[in-house]
Amino acid sequence: MTIAAVRLNHAVLFVSDLERSLRFWAGAFGMEVVARELRANAAFLRLPRSGNHHDLGLFGIGAGAPPRARGTVGLYHLAWQVDTIDELEEARRTLAELGAFTGESSHGATKSVYGIDPDDNEFEVMWMLPREAWGEYENAAPVDRLDMAAEVQRWSGVGTAGRLLPGSVEAGA
Repeated sequence: MTIAAVRLNHAVLFVSDLERSLRFWAGAFGMEVVARELRANAAFLRLPRSGNHHDLGLFGIGAGAPPRARGTVGLYHLAWQVDTIDELEEARRTLAELGAFTGESSHGATKSVYGIDPDDNEFEVMWMLPREAWGEYENAAPVDRLDMAAEVQRWSGVGTAGRLLPGSVEAGA
């Protein structure tokens, strides 16, 4: 018997400075704080287009907490999906403006940009090709150079997160 999960619902991070992290995630993604738990020095945030209660939880553990060493056992990164390649291009600009952009790549069926939060937690912002265009990438996930200009020229305006966005036709609204 297996667990019948359909998608990762939310992520929770330990952060050193809760208020600094709230400013970062709100500034980078437009997230809103939907709940706070003062006893745990925690906050729960929701993405602007999310139908979820919360997408990210942050638990402040104090400025003296040592960061996890990169490349050690634990979470590598989170991946946030955008609807269009145009939104991915905008995410790259936003991360660069925030000094949080760390790289980009093409994984075949997905195109990605990468960033870090103030505690060096890495995250990915990704756009997925339309399912019918996966082709040879159906069962592959290469790490190749991303030619953002070419991808935008080819895929501009093509939304693929459809069923995930509240109010979309595919979501039954």
